Amino acid sequence: MDAYDDLLAAVRELGYPEELGAALAAGLGGEWSMKRMAGYLRGAQPRSMEEIADEMVAILDHRRSIVERKMAEQSQEQLTRFYNRDKQE
Repeated sequence: MDAYDDLLAAVRELGYPEELGAALAAGLGGEWSMKRMAGYLRGAQPRSMEEIADEMVAILDHRRSIVERKMAEQSQEQLTRFYNRDKQE
């Protein structure tokens, strides 16, 4: 089962309409995010769509922070290579 189908199944298991799952998948975008949301739905058993939406925002925020950290690490590596380059180039 792929991440999209798993997310839809998790939404249905809670009794919410499949359209909610499709909207979540569209908003989350990536497989990692969809898997994380499906895990949250099964583990936390949220009682409202608002709780689900709050978690979606938290997942997207976490993903954004990971991407920003990776970009900063890559920039730092490039800068370090520049500083440590052979001075005779």
